[in-house]
Amino acid sequence: MDDRDDGTLGYVKAAFKWQYNLIALGAACLFALISLSGLPLILAAGLELIYLSVIPHNPRFQRLVRSWKYAAEKRAQFMTLNAMFYELPPEMRLRYSNLDTICKGIRENYRRLSATSQMFVDQMNVKLDGLAQSYVRLLNAAYHHREYLRTTSPDGIRREVDQLCKGIDKELPKVQEINRKRIEILKKRVEKYDKIQENCQVIDAQCAAIEDVLQLIRDQSVTMHDPQQISEHLDSLVHDVEQTEETVREVESIFSVSPLAANGDYEADAFSRQRIGN
Repeated sequence: MDDRDDGTLGYVKAAFKWQYNLIALGAACLFALISLSGLPLILAAGLELIYLSVIPHNPRFQRLVRSWKYAAEKRAQFMTLNAMFYELPPEMRLRYSNLDTICKGIRENYRRLSATSQMFVDQMNVKLDGLAQSYVRLLNAAYHHREYLRTTSPDGIRREVDQLCKGIDKELPKVQEINRKRIEILKKRVEKYDKIQENCQVIDAQCAAIEDVLQLIRDQSVTMHDPQQISEHLDSLVHDVEQTEETVREVESIFSVSPLAANGDYEADAFSRQRIGN
């Protein structure tokens, strides 16, 4: 963001809520209470107006506010990833622990490079952190996918469709209308099951690819290959992972709102309320 950005309502709120400002306002109120005079409040109000008209426009203060927001976003991201990690079964947690060990080995080997190479090493560390976070999200998505596949029977759904289709012509018109909607919903559930099954395979393949590439990079780091070349390998891997995560989000969007649910006719199935990664 441009440091010359005008003070917005967000910066004004941040300036007002800044702890030093609140302490000063509290002190003014306390002094007015002790002195039984409204003069301290009048002076404090005037100074506060000057303060709020100047500080939110200050570039240094704006950078400070952005740093607060960034830190808050990082904390929220960490809490989300931490919750995702602890949702995983023990075997998936072990997979992540093994990957984390590989990343630590890569960092340790490249830490011994010359100072001129440290720029590429720093970039590599950022990419390794991003890949580790993506790996947790993918594992979490794979876990929820498998749970859905484990608790859903597509054959049972197909049998229910067949039963509804057999007797639908003999039913009352209103019942026929309802059952046709039920048939449509059940068919969509079968389609969703197939899509999740396919997506689960994609996620598993991508997780395995992350593990293989990072193991290769660790092996190469032992012989001290060019860190710039390693960074290019990581770029390619990051691109592939981003595509896989986009596929996961597309599948999630399928379950967020079904067309029938959007019209208020029926609710989406239980899996639509499960959160997969992001």
